[in-house]
Amino acid sequence: MSIVSLPGLKRMIEEISQSHNLPKSSVHEALREALLKGYERYRRSQSLDRQQFSDEYFENFEVELDTEEEGFRILSTKTIVEAVTDADHHIALKEVQEVAAEAQLGDEVVLDVTPDQRDFGRMAAIQTKQVLLQKLRDQERKLVQEEFKDLEGTVLQSRVLRFERQSVIMAVSSAFGQPEVEAELLKREQLPNDNYRANATFKVYLKKVREGSHRGPQLIISRAAAGLVVYLFANEVPEIEEEVVRIVAVAREANPPSRHVGPRTKIAVDTLERDIDPVGACIGARGSRIQAVVNELRGEKIDVIRWSPDPSTYIANALSPARVDEVRLVNPDERESLVLVAEDQLSLAIGKEGQNVRLAARLTGWKIDIKDIAKYKSEPEQTSNLPLEAEEEPASEEILEQVTTESKPAAEEVETPGDLAENESDK
Repeated sequence: MSIVSLPGLKRMIEEISQSHNLPKSSVHEALREALLKGYERYRRSQSLDRQQFSDEYFENFEVELDTEEEGFRILSTKTIVEAVTDADHHIALKEVQEVAAEAQLGDEVVLDVTPDQRDFGRMAAIQTKQVLLQKLRDQERKLVQEEFKDLEGTVLQSRVLRFERQSVIMAVSSAFGQPEVEAELLKREQLPNDNYRANATFKVYLKKVREGSHRGPQLIISRAAAGLVVYLFANEVPEIEEEVVRIVAVAREANPPSRHVGPRTKIAVDTLERDIDPVGACIGARGSRIQAVVNELRGEKIDVIRWSPDPSTYIANALSPARVDEVRLVNPDERESLVLVAEDQLSLAIGKEGQNVRLAARLTGWKIDIKDIAKYKSEPEQTSNLPLEAEEEPASEEILEQVTTESKPAAEEVETPGDLAENESDK
């Protein structure tokens, strides 16, 4: 069988494998595909005036690498026919029977169709270089997809590499000890309190692995995902890891709509053990456990509240740190509630620019309307039966109520920290 010589083939494969962090099998595959593409271009250049090849024309051709002889061959699978009309795909029965008498029509044979070294050798080296680089990038992307697909929804350690437009490009390493790969932290997934300087390290949540031949980093990571908070608590609180305490729901506002309001998270926890305080377990002695989470999130405010199967109790707890006097479920079917608080608790319950009640609504899945209990009970009886929208309030309170009664997506409920799905859609 003829061969096109490629001096130093074995050494070249080893060097590419080391420089691109790819197994030799992947380099072999990329090189075969590149050489086949070079052969296609060679054939096209030889047939410009005679034949136009379709994209599928060369599907029956393949490249065989020979690292011992340091070269390659072109092989073609041809079908045995009575009369040949296409020499690239067919071979005459009479011709095959000269060497294999048992051959029959319709059988397939593999033949060596390697061009002469002088005709193809130089062109192969020139034409395949660019294709090889592209195929190597494709192999790298494929390996990244295979390695990190199972790690979606987990937390990884990352290091800042560089900045591209408003994104931060980071290097992340998997739990399997593979070399670092690049990941993209989009603007909307960043925390306002983070300082993304070169080589700074952060824990990040692997949000998505991009499929296909996408250019640039394939991993999309997040510092704003609710899942990051869950994993940080699971890491700090042994009771969560042991499933004695479970996280029921999380509502996070990592990038508030106003720069005057800082990031904040509300997390609802529960336990089936009577002797365990789930909130206290998450806070820790002198706040040590929750402080570790706060430090990782660069000072983000975190409210840990007790989940309750009773909606009224759950809503009252969710509005912490405000003290609630009464919760009325005015429309259970539409999940609408009225919360009455003392005058000195009104601003605290609503929160700065409505953040506290907004997060409470997301956490519980209920629309929450907050009113001053003294003013509400002093209203004439005839107005008490009117719909909430018809009640007259001072203009400033109308604005606040409009913010608080907007429909908000409910926080996601989870059985275990590892099952938590992202509860906030991409902004």
